[in-house]
Amino acid sequence: MTATPEAACHELLLRLADRLPDELLWRLRDWLAAGGRAALASTLPKELLRNRIGLTDDEMELLGACAGAWGAAPRLLDAILPAVGVPAVPVFEPGEDVPPDPALLSVLAIVRDRPGVTELRQAWRVGPHGRQRVVIIRGGDHPWEITATAQRILRAHGDRTPCVEVLPPNGEPTPYHEAAIIGSTALWRSTAAERTSA
Repeated sequence: MTATPEAACHELLLRLADRLPDELLWRLRDWLAAGGRAALASTLPKELLRNRIGLTDDEMELLGACAGAWGAAPRLLDAILPAVGVPAVPVFEPGEDVPPDPALLSVLAIVRDRPGVTELRQAWRVGPHGRQRVVIIRGGDHPWEITATAQRILRAHGDRTPCVEVLPPNGEPTPYHEAAIIGSTALWRSTAAERTSA
């Protein structure tokens, strides 16, 4: 089980990528980094119900470890639907904006100095509402803080619904994140990560 409520919430929000609307997900991630525990405990279960998003047993444990620990109403947690089936995985493509644009250069400036960060990637998710940039960061201490900082940078550069996925350096990515990694362009890797892969 994940060590802290913040880590549990970060992991759950990773798993909810493309299941919750982008305009909601980035805000929940921002609240997590800002210490908005009461807002998360109140809002997250309600939005799961409103959007009819079911959770697996593991995801329910994560929800209890964060929203439950932060005072979410037990009746709301008990009302969450069980997951049915496997969510569809969107199409990702690498795009053509390499070298990085000013937004990504700003993200790179903050991630390359963060302890534990090993990689920065970018993909474009293609869907019925157009293309959405997805920034993938591997590793880093307090990944919810890295997520929020990168989101704020992207918003300052005009992205209204920034999608920033800070993944653990090891472990099995979700099908969504695996597809994003496969369809992405690597923009930076730490020297330690390059030595490990060599």
